[in-house]
Amino acid sequence: MTWFTEWAAYLPQMMSGLSVSLLIAGVSIVAGYPLGLILGVMVSAKNLAVRTLALAVVEIGRGAPALVILYLFYYGLPKFGIAFESITAACLALIWNSAAYSSEIMRAGIQSVGRGQLEASSALGLSQTHTFWRVIMPQGMRSAIPGLMGVAIQMFQGTSLAYAIAVPELMKSAYNIGSQDFNYLQIFTLAGLCYAAISMPATWITVFFEKRLARHA
Repeated sequence: MTWFTEWAAYLPQMMSGLSVSLLIAGVSIVAGYPLGLILGVMVSAKNLAVRTLALAVVEIGRGAPALVILYLFYYGLPKFGIAFESITAACLALIWNSAAYSSEIMRAGIQSVGRGQLEASSALGLSQTHTFWRVIMPQGMRSAIPGLMGVAIQMFQGTSLAYAIAVPELMKSAYNIGSQDFNYLQIFTLAGLCYAAISMPATWITVFFEKRLARHA
């Protein structure tokens, strides 16, 4: 049989793993971005204790390898009587990772809003809350969109690490298929193509948005 014929036979099982990868990535993005916004605001807070706590969470999330964070949730927390299923631990680890990276992007976007905008809002009598949500956020998030899309791609690719704790995602599915006849080259090539089929169009969309935003800057 040719590679394409064998790929066609393997694809249904691979799609099952891909759906799990997309689920984990989706959860990490949907939960991680709001948490990242909170952390970004906290890092800019005037209160030293709040700022220090947020910085610690962000720097650990960005500085520690995602695999280490994954192991901490899955193997470390049971030492304290806190145990998670493998897919839950994977989601929590990538949520932390997503929040840490997105917080810096969002904070940079918020800080990119000119001081004149804040002064104009104050002159119009807007409260700090209204100024943040109606003036700062729309402009700050506009410039943060390409970076956040890049983090989303990174989170999807990072789901491959969940294989290390037996989450039935794409890489785990590929390994299970490959172990049946040790035809790993074909299987992992197919897995790579599955990742590329998601990541490459997402990258093109990110570049498109970057060009659009630069054109209207």
